[in-house]
Amino acid sequence: MGEFEVHRVRFFGLVPAGIRCLACQPHGARLALARTDGAVEIYNFAANYFQEKVIPGNQARSVEALCWVAGDRLFGAGLGGEITEYDLFRLCAAHSVDGGGGPIWSMAANNSGTQLAIGCEDGSVKLFQVVPGGIQFGQNLNRQKGRILCLSWHPSDTHIAAGSIDVVRVFDVSSGQTVQRIMMNYRVHKVKRECIVWSIAFLSSGTVVTSDSFGRVQFWDWERGTLQESHTVSTSAVLSLSVSEKEDSIIVGTSTGATYQFQLLPVKTGSLEKRWVRTKPFQHHTHDVRAVAHSSTALISGGLDAQLVIRPLVEKMQKKGYDAALRKFTFPHRCLVSCARKARLLLFQFSQHLELWRLGSTDKTGESQGPALVQALWQSPRCLQDFEHELSCAWAGPEHICCSCVSPCGSWVAYSTASRFHLYEVQYDGDSVSVKKVPKVPKLLLPAYQLQFSADSGSLFIASAQGSVHVLQLLEPGGCKHLHTFRPLSGCPEAVYLLAVSADGHWLAAVGGDWAIHIYNLKCFKHHCTVPTYNCAVTALAIHPVTNNLVIAYSDQQLFEFSIPEKQYTAWSRMVQNSGLHKVWLERDSPITHITFNPKNPSHILLHDIYMFCILDKSLPLPDDSALLMNQTTLKQLPETARQWQLHAFKICKKFQPLLFADLLDENCLVMVERPIMDFKTQLPLPIQQKKFGT
Repeated sequence: MGEFEVHRVRFFGLVPAGIRCLACQPHGARLALARTDGAVEIYNFAANYFQEKVIPGNQARSVEALCWVAGDRLFGAGLGGEITEYDLFRLCAAHSVDGGGGPIWSMAANNSGTQLAIGCEDGSVKLFQVVPGGIQFGQNLNRQKGRILCLSWHPSDTHIAAGSIDVVRVFDVSSGQTVQRIMMNYRVHKVKRECIVWSIAFLSSGTVVTSDSFGRVQFWDWERGTLQESHTVSTSAVLSLSVSEKEDSIIVGTSTGATYQFQLLPVKTGSLEKRWVRTKPFQHHTHDVRAVAHSSTALISGGLDAQLVIRPLVEKMQKKGYDAALRKFTFPHRCLVSCARKARLLLFQFSQHLELWRLGSTDKTGESQGPALVQALWQSPRCLQDFEHELSCAWAGPEHICCSCVSPCGSWVAYSTASRFHLYEVQYDGDSVSVKKVPKVPKLLLPAYQLQFSADSGSLFIASAQGSVHVLQLLEPGGCKHLHTFRPLSGCPEAVYLLAVSADGHWLAAVGGDWAIHIYNLKCFKHHCTVPTYNCAVTALAIHPVTNNLVIAYSDQQLFEFSIPEKQYTAWSRMVQNSGLHKVWLERDSPITHITFNPKNPSHILLHDIYMFCILDKSLPLPDDSALLMNQTTLKQLPETARQWQLHAFKICKKFQPLLFADLLDENCLVMVERPIMDFKTQLPLPIQQKKFGT
């Protein structure tokens, strides 16, 4: 693979937030996910489950429920008491309406997508009409005692079932009156604690399905108020449930980290009588499974351990293979680390602060020794002073950081929240560090979605809404001015989420939410060309420092190389598409998140995902499906003559996992940023302990 000095960095203290709720787009190809820190993420099923959009969280905003309305409109509600519609183009909250009933615990949309029902702390169920551009209050249903923890509409939109503490109520939507009341602890003897109904579903047959704190999944006849079936699946609470569109399958999640599938099956072969049977248990989580979703082809679960687990339904697959493989996502599909190569600094992005670290020396094993925390930029209401390092504070309220970047020389740090853009000048004098905020930053179209400095640290590129990119010139001492704003010729409603700048400062590539790649000329500030459209999301891109070829990685694991000067794909790229990439490479489920190049060897492309680091050598032939893709260990055991016959373009290393960032500091030095799973799981609350046989 080549000899590199490696800085193996394991001090990035990232702790991903747990998953609070999920919502599958009805008849669509997207999954919305809300985390405990208020962030909302959108995953695209058709783009290999790529995390295509992230709406940054806010410490003042919790999200307890999400739902899709009218196809592509997304609403959220939480303990702040507001219903928020999200702008999926600008990736922010479009507008909010006060629910009028205190904290909102649950929300559901009717089958026709014309009404939203919310369950409130004060015991009320309120209906809102969905109108163009927002929502309007419709009516209050009969107010009850106790908070409404869960809601579900009957598919006919005539009734709503609501779960609370010790009771389930069914409301008639037209009259607003309670037409059925079911006591949940009626059949439980010697009850010493209240029964909390955590989740509910209303089936078209009239059956109400509930999950509760006693670990039961129960099926009720809502008209008679009688219990049809009861299944105890856990000794602790069943926190979530979701029903398939055909109402023949249910997934539930428990507080022990287990998920279970129920299926509606005939009592006997050929019988018309059917009953719900618990068929498949899964243990993919370590903590509470607070959210589950049931798509047409997969069971989806999210836990407080921050894992999103997608378990395809094999019986729904036309053929067994890659599409039927289990997928687990813990870390974001974007870089939270940026590198100042010349200054040998790393900038770590957290939700509320940034950390700037200087790399230490390396020992004989190639692992980094003696890293030093150079500077912490905190979003805090007060300034602090550290006697070892100066600590600068920038209060930006409860908003989370959208993006950040450090310049190659290490003298500039920039970051953005939803409403503010910050630029700092960093000055070093031996071991002392001073940070100065740049005043009078140009008022730009916020928020910024991606930041990128030029190779000479003289310019800053800011990705913005509607496909635009702003160009700032950085001035000494500590100033900046707006030079130009690029916009695509055809217009674009989506925000730009990826940028790449050429080393000679001549070209800029920008990718928008519509997946179009636009190339701009930085010398004359004009649109140069558009890369031919490919029907998949771009996960990473970079411009070669020698050839000015743009290397593009897509979410389906395809790789393209586009010549910017010639405005066409290169001969190597056409050869790759004609020959095809190795089957094992294409079956990876983790997207490429970063691409860089080796100046010592122009034919080398360095790229990585969460689970592997790869050097792609364009001078070697591509492997066919019969060859071993990860053959480094095998090659070491072969004599030199035999080794030449086994060489191919892909040199893959899986030593560094999970790999959040990898870059080349110079021609002989690599930096690898890892975040071992167990390191952050030790910072989570203790899970519920289960008795295991033999212990």
